[in-house]
Amino acid sequence: MANERQQSGLMFNALTAGSKIVGTITADSDYRIDGLIEGELNCSGKVVIGESGRIKGTVNCQNAEIMGLLDGKINCSQQLSLRASGKIQGDVQTKTLIVEPGAQFNGTCAMGQPKAAPTK
Repeated sequence: MANERQQSGLMFNALTAGSKIVGTITADSDYRIDGLIEGELNCSGKVVIGESGRIKGTVNCQNAEIMGLLDGKINCSQQLSLRASGKIQGDVQTKTLIVEPGAQFNGTCAMGQPKAAPTK
């Protein structure tokens, strides 16, 4: 039953509004943030930062949707969507970037596949 819920997208982790975590979080499934994280979030799935959500630190994930604030660095191996209410202050590494009108992005962005190290 748990695998069926996870495959259908019903299983995820969440940090609700009014909650705060300081430290490192590791998640094997999707993670939604409506509270505050100060530190690092390592997620094998999708990270969603809700409108009231804030992350101050580093995010490593497969996909991300930002409607709140990210102040730091995000490494997104697939797709990063910055919604109209979203704000990024920092560095972005992603394969695909989608930015809606009204979104704010102040920082650097590197897109595409990471380059292989040169061979000798």
